[in-house]
Amino acid sequence: MQDRETDGHRARKRFGQNFLSDPNIIRRIIDAIRPQPGETMVEIGPGLGAMTDPLIERLDHLHVVEIDRDLIARLRERYPAERLSIHEGDALKFDFASLCTDPTKPLRIVGNLPYNISTPILFHLAEFAAQVKDMTFMLQKEVVMRMVADPGTEDYGRLSVMLQYRFRMGRMFDVPPGAFRPAPKVMSSIVRLVPLPAEELGASDEDLFGRIVTAAFGQRRKTLRNTLREFLDDAGFAALGLDPGLRGERLSMAEFVTIANYCAARGPRS
Repeated sequence: MQDRETDGHRARKRFGQNFLSDPNIIRRIIDAIRPQPGETMVEIGPGLGAMTDPLIERLDHLHVVEIDRDLIARLRERYPAERLSIHEGDALKFDFASLCTDPTKPLRIVGNLPYNISTPILFHLAEFAAQVKDMTFMLQKEVVMRMVADPGTEDYGRLSVMLQYRFRMGRMFDVPPGAFRPAPKVMSSIVRLVPLPAEELGASDEDLFGRIVTAAFGQRRKTLRNTLREFLDDAGFAALGLDPGLRGERLSMAEFVTIANYCAARGPRS
């Protein structure tokens, strides 16, 4: 007997498919997004259309990015092209800036992101922050907790620093496993990301900033003296007023920016 919730479609593990099916949760998510006619909205991974239906009801047009050809065929049968633009492909490689054709209508991006590749997708999307108004996603709760974590906490790490540098973020509410078909083994959460204004992005060399953050968390049990030795010597730590005996999770995002700007101004170490 076919599962009515998945309409006969077998969820594919390689695509990380867990289809949202609880109408109350769907309604709550749509109410949180508050889609408005005239907005440029993109849904990543529409799946069986649980969120697509109510989004299209409130929008003039919707863009979706989907990799599963079976689901794409269903979407084409279900929605007219003038209401839904389907972009077939991998969201990890998709050029989201190509959809922002009117600078007065920055993108609003939503979706139930595949949990198995959620972190790479978030880093990919961060590259398009200048074209984005906001993003609202369902993710594994553990990932969301890492995104919004404070310095000095167990969840705080590279993901926290890199996303907090570019976005104002807030965890909205949790979604239990029973809201999906098939049910995942983890709790999910809804998170909203709003890009920060360009003038608030303080790193003079963002690539250097990223390398420093990656190094600091590459070996979490080691101190900054060891993890950042490529970037700072004892004189550098002293100039910045930083204790080299600390670990990376003790530094705030702003402190990482300060380190990166110091290194950028000083130039390469001899």
